[in-house]
Amino acid sequence: MDGDQFSLELCDDISRVGAAEWNALAGDENPFVRHSFLYALEAGQAVGGDTGWEPAHLLMRNAENVLVAAMPAYLKHHSYGEYIFDHSWANAFNQAGGQYYPKLLSAIPFTPATGPRFLTGSADNARQPQIRKALANGLAEFATRLDLSSAHINFLPEADTDDLQDEGWLIRSSIQFHWHNDGYEDFDDFLQSLSSRKRKNIRKERQSVTDAGVRMLQLTGDAIEARHIDAFYRFYLSTIDRKWGGAYLTREVFDILHQTMADKMLLVMAEFDGRIIGGALNFIGADALYGRNWGADLDIPNLHFEACYYQALDFAIAHKLRRVEAGAQGFHKVQRGYLPVKTWSAHWIAHDGFKQAIARFLRAEERGIDQEANHINLYASPFRKAPQDQT
Repeated sequence: MDGDQFSLELCDDISRVGAAEWNALAGDENPFVRHSFLYALEAGQAVGGDTGWEPAHLLMRNAENVLVAAMPAYLKHHSYGEYIFDHSWANAFNQAGGQYYPKLLSAIPFTPATGPRFLTGSADNARQPQIRKALANGLAEFATRLDLSSAHINFLPEADTDDLQDEGWLIRSSIQFHWHNDGYEDFDDFLQSLSSRKRKNIRKERQSVTDAGVRMLQLTGDAIEARHIDAFYRFYLSTIDRKWGGAYLTREVFDILHQTMADKMLLVMAEFDGRIIGGALNFIGADALYGRNWGADLDIPNLHFEACYYQALDFAIAHKLRRVEAGAQGFHKVQRGYLPVKTWSAHWIAHDGFKQAIARFLRAEERGIDQEANHINLYASPFRKAPQDQT
């Protein structure tokens, strides 16, 4: 970078990087890029070993061996746990005689939440584009050295995509549903922004949970006890079993997160007849609440909506957070105040012909995504369209 000397390396163990030097680059706004979160995944064996996620964090050091930038990254042997779906790309490349896996991926495992991927700390703003380009080119260079098909960066901020596009990366957009805090004083204030029918439906759903005898608890920091983690892990496994999925996260991950990040966790617990019967786990950022996992022992109508969505909105309003991100997919979130938002990923493809085919696919896909978002905003939005629609 303009004559500066720096080196790039891949690190296969986050514990080899000091927490203080990593966090100085990651900042405190997004909980998922903190050293403690990534460490919990590795030490809890949710990644590494035979999981198909090999840690390969990209580190940039200057001539004095000081860490000046980094990217959380992994060698991936499949595409599970990413939430940016490229299985069709893998199938096409393999059918053409190529080998799609392993690939190099910068992302937070099992976490479909936008956040910084280029960790640059307090670097001068004028140098930020240079650093991002150097990291991106370094990721692609390592993919080339390792003879990999591709390198990917998932759920990065839109502002970072221009620099990547200039370097030949393909940019992909997807849709999530986020709730935005318009300065609401309380939950009722938020309800007043909705159409009469949606407002009445939400009140009815919330009341049904109360009428069923369920009491909701919002726990964070020291209020989260080991017994709460015990119960929540049981709920997590029950949800996985019902959906025929794989339990990506181990019990050890939750234990380590409890020990190291309790102040960044919001555990919503549902209490019925004196016992905890359901819960939802959220993580707290500087300006956002991130919903992650949920489960319950009992099938109580509307408990899912209350635990995952309405309690999250209550917390965000009370703590003046700007938005709630409730994870991937879920059109049912729209009628509860969550509107479509574009998320972004970037893709470096080694094979020129394959790159051109993917580029054509992405152009067509983006047109469909734009049409879907426009349709939802025009015809499915729950928000009032005229001030007189208040009842």
